Amino acid sequence: MPISRRAPLWWLACMAVASLVGPANAETINVNLDQAQVVKLPERVATIVIGNPLIADATLQNGGILIVTGKGYGATNILALDRAGRAVMDTNVQVAGAGTGDIVTVYKGVARESYSCTPLCAPRITLGDAPEYFASTLQAVGTRNGQAQGTK
Repeated sequence: MPISRRAPLWWLACMAVASLVGPANAETINVNLDQAQVVKLPERVATIVIGNPLIADATLQNGGILIVTGKGYGATNILALDRAGRAVMDTNVQVAGAGTGDIVTVYKGVARESYSCTPLCAPRITLGDAPEYFASTLQAVGTRNGQAQGTK
């Protein structure tokens, strides 16, 4: 009967290891670049940690709501900690391109330019566009927004 005496010890050892691992991963949050996704958090969340803030950003709202925004292509994770610093959530975040049919990409040699065509085409900066095109489009948008807000 030595096996039956060891079974509870084996079970306790497994439970101890499982408690060190932390919470199980929830489903992956899929978000498009430059778009946001609403996520309901578990209770008792006090702190949010982003694995790579160049890929995703998150804003904690009242009522246990988290807004996740895609900032760059790739994958990262989000940890939610309670006041004692224990992880209550560890979720993967996958950021992909818009995936819509309204974006047209134009290649001029190795230089890339993106346009949003809904239904007329207009410049749309996207990660990976040529630096000159990206900078000039960003400057034009900034100037337009400044004029709309009454500043120069």
